[in-house]
Amino acid sequence: MLNSQEIALRLERILPQVQKPGRYVGGEYNQISKDWQSVATRVALAFPDIYDIGLPNLGLAIFYEQLNARPDVLAERVYCPWIDMEAHLRAEQIPLFSLESQRPISDFDILAFTLPYETLYTNTLNLLDLAGIPLKSGQRSTNHPLVIAGGHACYNPEPMADFIDAFVIGEGEEVIEEIVNAYQAWKRTEQDRRALLLALATIPGVYVPIFYRPVFQADGTLERMETLDPAVPAIITKRMLAKLPPAPSKFLVPNIEVVHNRISVEIMRGCTRGCRFCHAGMINRPVRERSIEEIVDTLQTALDSTGFEEIALLSLSSSDYTCITDLVDAVTTRFAGKNLVVSLPSLRIESFSVDLMEKLKGSRQGGFTLAPEAATERMRTIINKPISTEQLLETAHAIYSRGWPTIKLYFMIGHPEETLEDVQAIADLCKAVLAEGRRTIGGRAQVNAGVSTFIPKPHTPFQWVSADSVEQIEAKQALLRRELRGPNLKLNWTDPRDTMLEAFLSRGDRRLGEVILGAWQRGAKYDAWQDQVRHDAWQAAAEDAGLAMDFYIHRTRFVDEVFPWDHINPAVKKSYLLEEYRNSQSGILRGDCRQQCYACGILPTFTGVRRLNRGDYWKCPEVPARKTTALAE
Repeated sequence: MLNSQEIALRLERILPQVQKPGRYVGGEYNQISKDWQSVATRVALAFPDIYDIGLPNLGLAIFYEQLNARPDVLAERVYCPWIDMEAHLRAEQIPLFSLESQRPISDFDILAFTLPYETLYTNTLNLLDLAGIPLKSGQRSTNHPLVIAGGHACYNPEPMADFIDAFVIGEGEEVIEEIVNAYQAWKRTEQDRRALLLALATIPGVYVPIFYRPVFQADGTLERMETLDPAVPAIITKRMLAKLPPAPSKFLVPNIEVVHNRISVEIMRGCTRGCRFCHAGMINRPVRERSIEEIVDTLQTALDSTGFEEIALLSLSSSDYTCITDLVDAVTTRFAGKNLVVSLPSLRIESFSVDLMEKLKGSRQGGFTLAPEAATERMRTIINKPISTEQLLETAHAIYSRGWPTIKLYFMIGHPEETLEDVQAIADLCKAVLAEGRRTIGGRAQVNAGVSTFIPKPHTPFQWVSADSVEQIEAKQALLRRELRGPNLKLNWTDPRDTMLEAFLSRGDRRLGEVILGAWQRGAKYDAWQDQVRHDAWQAAAEDAGLAMDFYIHRTRFVDEVFPWDHINPAVKKSYLLEEYRNSQSGILRGDCRQQCYACGILPTFTGVRRLNRGDYWKCPEVPARKTTALAE
């Protein structure tokens, strides 16, 4: 294995021959470099995609700043090399290395992956292989790094259970510290690797697959998940923070152009709207907000230390932040004259206000993004998105009349019970918004429609339904392409095959591990990239494993079915999700649960505090369990 000096020498020859060598050299402004010998534990933070996408990732930024604040820990970064660089690494037999010190990743104590979405799975295997680390957890010894993973995709960890030693379920800011402490304690004992994994399995919110065994029925569905050691819990409940910790403020300034060259501050975590298709809205409960003072002070530190000219105020629904107009006013006042872009990437039509637009008017904002998701009242009731067409058109008029020429509208096709008439309504609504713009500002008005395809995700009310077939999706997309033509109308859509792959991976069980491995061995990687994904490799791998992709994608589940992710508890009850699914079938809307509690289960589980009004914190009430319909039918 090459050392860091040998790697650096070989890189000098390679880098002039690859695209964007700045991806691989490190040395960014605000990079943290520590002496390797001065710390007890070395952590490699991995985002399994290229530098351009991974560097702005907020989760990685949080752990980079947090872990490096510990005097006994260093944290360095690693991303996937692009195809040209990978070829050189393999040809020169250079192991994958960290950016800060060019140390081989296999030299680190802990390798921590961020997995926000399922199409990063083959990249994860590729990164392990390039690092010289055995792909499967059971093949690793005490000489290999501990491989952990966290992120939204880990709420169904089973497809990757063969490859990851331990999953962090939920919010990682506290649990990552406990994992490091457990690793350090284990290191002092000189026990075997199993002892380390067992210690991790006793940490709340940590799932160690080696201690669990799925038992399947003759029809291919899961009968139960068995525990293989009495010390491990049968159910792993997600970790939740009572209060959001300080946000990162010393952002890395990238060497090259990346997808988001900006300061990102999470102003609020969680959502109370209850959209029935939304995985993030269910798993990120409850709502917790940062104070205006903390947000503004963080932005000041970040601006002073980076020189960025764009600020993003992030949450699942930024305009639902309790004092959003006061926050924007504080930001624009504090940084007046700096010519900054202030963006709110997630705005809800029902909490959008003219006052908020007036506050943002001074920033260099190119357009507004709104997400109606569906275009008919019937579909909005099914998905629990209670907005009216009249409300959307009034909002569009307000936006256009205040000088913004472009409105981006996000929709989703493939929802349960959707018809072609519902899809036609999407086209009609886009045209109506454009017509409103033309009446208001003339020919400058533009509408960009982004149309994704619904995937029934785990831990949502729609986890029981099937996904649309490729033929159904293609028919709906053909209608939209035919209808949304003409000047100042733009349509973006998702390849149906990409939807099928994501649905397959997100709804899978442990048997998918062999499919993921087989697809990677056939050349699958960068599955989130439309010009790189190899659908033929996935199909062949599934066939070799004896698994039918349709079984996972297009099968309606029985209400009493045991899901592969049922041993992962997001603190929202399965009975509540079923109740919401039945409400969707009955046309019953549920309001914002800030106004009324619907006993989803999160508040009795959560013992922290939640911010509702400026300066006013209150204890989450202990809500008694409601009577819900039994699962079995």
